[in-house]
Amino acid sequence: MLKEAIYHRPKNQFAYAYTDNSLHIQLRTKRNDIDVVSLTYGDQFEFENNHWKRRSLDMQKSGSDELFDYWVVEVIPPQRRLRYAFHLKNNEQELFYTERGFSDSIHDDFSAYFCFPYHHPSDRFAAPDWVKNTVWYQIFPDRFANGNVENDPSGTLQWNSTEPTTSSVFGGDFEGVLQHLDYLVDLGITGIYFTPIFKARSNHKYDTIDYMEIDPQFGDKATFKRLVNECHKHGIKVMLDAVFNHCGEDFPPFLDVIKNRNSSKYKDWFHLITTDQDHPTYHTFAFEKTMPKLNTQNPEVKKYLVEVGQYWVREFGIDGWRLDVANEIDHQFWREFRHAVKAINKDVYLVGEVWHDAMPWLHGDQFDAVMNYPLANLLLRFFAYDAIGAEQFSQELQGYLHQYPRSVQEAAFNLLGSHDTPRLVNLARMNKQKVKLLTAFQLSFTGSPSIYYGDEIGLTGEQDPGCRKCMVWDKNARDLDMLNFSKKLISLRKTYPILANDGLFSILEASNAQNTICYSRETTKQLFIAIMNNHPARQTLELPLNLIDQHIINLLTMEEFAAHSTKITITLDSYDFAFLLIYKK
Repeated sequence: MLKEAIYHRPKNQFAYAYTDNSLHIQLRTKRNDIDVVSLTYGDQFEFENNHWKRRSLDMQKSGSDELFDYWVVEVIPPQRRLRYAFHLKNNEQELFYTERGFSDSIHDDFSAYFCFPYHHPSDRFAAPDWVKNTVWYQIFPDRFANGNVENDPSGTLQWNSTEPTTSSVFGGDFEGVLQHLDYLVDLGITGIYFTPIFKARSNHKYDTIDYMEIDPQFGDKATFKRLVNECHKHGIKVMLDAVFNHCGEDFPPFLDVIKNRNSSKYKDWFHLITTDQDHPTYHTFAFEKTMPKLNTQNPEVKKYLVEVGQYWVREFGIDGWRLDVANEIDHQFWREFRHAVKAINKDVYLVGEVWHDAMPWLHGDQFDAVMNYPLANLLLRFFAYDAIGAEQFSQELQGYLHQYPRSVQEAAFNLLGSHDTPRLVNLARMNKQKVKLLTAFQLSFTGSPSIYYGDEIGLTGEQDPGCRKCMVWDKNARDLDMLNFSKKLISLRKTYPILANDGLFSILEASNAQNTICYSRETTKQLFIAIMNNHPARQTLELPLNLIDQHIINLLTMEEFAAHSTKITITLDSYDFAFLLIYKK
């Protein structure tokens, strides 16, 4: 056995409370190096006839990436505390792995075992339950619909009259969203994420002037309140975008600093470098001088921004905050922000913008989720770019699945595109069948999926500003096939929870030769199988399971059939897929 590859530590994704009573324990070993792993465990205070009472559970290999195998087991400790170690076997060797290292046999010196001292429910990662069943729709307010021309700012362009630029304004507003709520309901949307709505100079509003006021081009507070209420009546949650890393250069405290320099009472609100020159220097978002960075460790700044977070939850009943550039703000701020906002409503969903490994923010004391760009990038590399084969995709996906606790995966904000990326159809090089494969995977995967407005009708556009086109409301100018496809997939996810967060996700087979992937979701009562042909040729594929005498439903056609052989084949057109459901006997 390669001891150097065997790894565990009692925190993060390797040991965590999944429910108030159960713990998940994960071990990593070298790929194809270990045949059997069992968990030896007990309560350190439990003895029987003067001997420490220990138990054993077999661990299941839950996946493999290029280098490692992963082993997982669920444990229910009677007193919410645990001492545990790992018993590993292969054909040549047997090892016992504890916090102090390796030995050749099992021993009862539990002081050397890994320790989960006590599980306090308040320490458990717990995102709002409603998130697991939500399908999000991201709206860039200026580009969704213009419902009230009376609040159009000077220079507003006729709707969809030209390609957008970085400064274009088309007049989208809250009334426009209200007038098209029926469209979102028909699509199956149960959550709206709005990019910033607060007073700002730009069309994107990431340069906030006043966090307590709505930008007049979108409407007023009364209209926004009506919008939230109407969304809630239709079963739609509302999430706003908070830009706390930086503000706009017209933010009154920053203007005061520019005017009064070192004598300004707000000079410690920002990360100033120099104030004695003709042009003060300061830290910003990226290198954008119009977006000065806020000092969130300043008590006054912290108090102000925390009140912003509470205000829109308390007064307007919003259901979530998407937190811009969240990884550049100190962790303590986010801990205090979470505590304050959840005190108003414990079920508010907090989503951080973190484009990389986000484990430091997902311990349960900061965010409920992050924008899952790493997963999106992996899906795009396989389905859209053809940059990797099926086997590498499978390995990287399984590595990703073992990167976070399962409870984190179930609440993940899973997007494919956004206002910061080219349109999905552009990413797929205008191949709409590939877009369908991407969407099918997204809507049958663990987490909380998000659709960027217009992707469901095939809206095109390159990187910003191209990806921020006006929504198309002329039915004759939409891709109705893509729209109906999106409706169908969303409906399936909502009708059959096994496509969402019920059941365990597993890769069954990945073939480089055929460039196909087959995966499953499984509960005690149901088995869901997806087969995807990411290949330009029509192919006949054999299912990698023995389903003889099972009753099978094709969810895309609702045809039912019984398996009369141990081998079942299915023929898929180029870039096509199948969803099969089996009710267990």
